[in-house]
Amino acid sequence: MRGSMNEHSFDTLQIAQYIVALFVLWVVVKKVWQRLQLSLAKSPSLGGHLRWAKRITGLIPSYSYSGDQWFACDEAPTDIAQRRHTALLALAGALKENHPKTLALSAQIKPLISDLQLISQYRVPFQFRAYLQEHVALGSFWRASEGVHLTDLDDKQFTDVTGSYGVNLFGQDFYKSCIDDAVEMVRDLGPVLGSYHPCVLDNAERLRKISGKEEISFHMSGTEAVMQAVRVARYSTGRNKVVRFTAAYHGWWDDVQPGPGNPMPPSPHTLTLREMHANTLRVLRNRKDIACVLVNPIQAMHPNQSAPTDSTLLSGSRRAHFDRAAYTQWLQELRAVCTERGIVLILDEVFLGFRLARGGAQEYFGIDADLVTYGKTLGGGLPIGVVCGPHALMKRYKDTKPADLCFARGTFNAHPYVMGAMNTFLRRIETEPVTALYESLDQTWARRAVMLNERLSTAQLPVRVEAMSTVWTVLYTCPGRYNWMLQFYLRREGIALSWVGTGRMIFSLNFSDEDFESFVTRFVRAAKKMHEDAWWWTPNGQTNRTIQRQLLKELIAHKLSRD
Repeated sequence: MRGSMNEHSFDTLQIAQYIVALFVLWVVVKKVWQRLQLSLAKSPSLGGHLRWAKRITGLIPSYSYSGDQWFACDEAPTDIAQRRHTALLALAGALKENHPKTLALSAQIKPLISDLQLISQYRVPFQFRAYLQEHVALGSFWRASEGVHLTDLDDKQFTDVTGSYGVNLFGQDFYKSCIDDAVEMVRDLGPVLGSYHPCVLDNAERLRKISGKEEISFHMSGTEAVMQAVRVARYSTGRNKVVRFTAAYHGWWDDVQPGPGNPMPPSPHTLTLREMHANTLRVLRNRKDIACVLVNPIQAMHPNQSAPTDSTLLSGSRRAHFDRAAYTQWLQELRAVCTERGIVLILDEVFLGFRLARGGAQEYFGIDADLVTYGKTLGGGLPIGVVCGPHALMKRYKDTKPADLCFARGTFNAHPYVMGAMNTFLRRIETEPVTALYESLDQTWARRAVMLNERLSTAQLPVRVEAMSTVWTVLYTCPGRYNWMLQFYLRREGIALSWVGTGRMIFSLNFSDEDFESFVTRFVRAAKKMHEDAWWWTPNGQTNRTIQRQLLKELIAHKLSRD
């Protein structure tokens, strides 16, 4: 009997051990399978593997081309290198001669402003930076704006395609007028903070109509609005994971700007997945810890790639293509999965809001997001961030748990002057002239892009543009090392670009056909002059791939020489 009981106990122990072992195996297999799904949903580029990106970028050595190498890093013969050298000196001389006051004040303030130091360092590929800065300088001051033009301190006029980071949708005069009206509207109240000017009610009602959401919260910037949207999504779902898509920008805070540029390691609560890919949808379906998915619709122009900038224009391999139908289908599939799994879909319209349509990207792509963030142009020229969403998501406290709340405040939220400028903006976009602009928006700017590309093709220049409505990027058909030089030729011809150079041109809707014709004339003239100065000369057999191999050899050689 005793032996039988011992055998029974032994059998029970064995069964328990088997169950524990099976459970552990199931947990391990589940985690491995989950990890495999996650890996398959990542972009194969470094942008999809942020820890490796930080490691690799940390290994890149700094080096500069010398004078002779600077003009012939593509093995150009002596006569071509000399033409380039002469052209650079002429370009530098013209900029200095035409803008002495602007350049002098820019040089004086540069040591005092860290942002200015940063953007001047990253205007061109780093190998060319030191020598270029010895010779070529660009101004950072404007005295006035009117129509589609900016005027510098030397009274030289430029066609403005900087876009003011996206703020300038209707033209600077429109926003100056919004601000003037705001001052009159709220003058009696002044900068009283913590409560509201009466115009805030009208703003909220208009934003509810535009966004299709029930509640509004105001913030001081687009970055802050996205922070709040993510926070309330986590609060309402009880989940912690945030999904962002490869290379998409949602502000500079740690959770959504991981990888190079952020001193912190990538957050374990942020998943960076591949946009427009079935494996990403599979991850969203199979996980239970995802609070929200962030979408920046500007990525429709270059999915899974960083915003184009001339500082990374090392060859002619920049790519961009806007396919509205394909991106619309992707958003619809994403919407369906998020609805199925209870994931909050956040549409980040801080940059593109109101630019594609009066109802924003939601209207343009026919998508109904759970939360929408706005910024930039909505403030009527003043700083603003806005979150719109339903009651269930926007509520930041629980009636049954008084100590459980989702706190978010800001000293300047709903600042009376900002609210006044916003009110003017929201009223004016419902007027007939603005409505007319929106009715023909896509057709107008598609026609203009074709027009510029035809002029460039006729002139046999290795340049073309890709357009997403009024947001354009310049592409190069020449596998050359000096494509980034075009930004300086455009500057000499009186075209004002943002600090990212030809990577992004942002037009305001007040460009008349005559204004655009002037822009095209200047653009083509700049490209012709750059061609004449031999910057697009290429040796036989040079391709973007051979350039990349050459650069890799340079990096390795400089790294080894220092180690």
